[in-house]
Amino acid sequence: MKLFSRLYALAMKWSTHHHAPRYLAGVSFAESSFFPVPVDIMLAPMSLAKPEKAWHFAFIASIFSVLGGVAGYIIGYFAMDVLEPWIEAVGYWERYQQIILWFKDWGIWIVFIAGFSPIPYKLFTVTAGALNMALLPFILISIIARGARFYAVSGLMVWGGERMEAKLRQYMDAIGWSVVALAIVAYIISLLI
Repeated sequence: MKLFSRLYALAMKWSTHHHAPRYLAGVSFAESSFFPVPVDIMLAPMSLAKPEKAWHFAFIASIFSVLGGVAGYIIGYFAMDVLEPWIEAVGYWERYQQIILWFKDWGIWIVFIAGFSPIPYKLFTVTAGALNMALLPFILISIIARGARFYAVSGLMVWGGERMEAKLRQYMDAIGWSVVALAIVAYIISLLI
């Protein structure tokens, strides 16, 4: 099934749309507070399609991701009482409790790890607000982590250029299905732990 190569072709088409930077800003904001799709899915093809604007795209993603993180923080700060029953009902209560423990063990560094890694950053932004983490350090570490991640993604696309794009296109379905398989395995392991 060529599902992922078709999606990749569509993403490449959208990445050259004249409104693509606005879409990138919206996705970056939403992903940090509630949206499930990672920014990299849009940032990478945009940087490949227009390498001369890759750093600008990384800047947009970074700034709007941090602003979305602040929105997630505000959600956690003001609405956690409303969210807790929902978190428990959908089966995320243990994960939420684990994130609270990570905050206690790692402090602000857990925000850096979540901001740079593929771990869903939104879970940590909401939890940071719920735990009343100091806002200024939260913003500063988010700027560093999200900026490092998005500039790295754009940099890889600029560095790899057309060769990387050709390889991505060639192996997109294998990569996509591998990620799905890994996600299923990770989910099964999380149920067993």
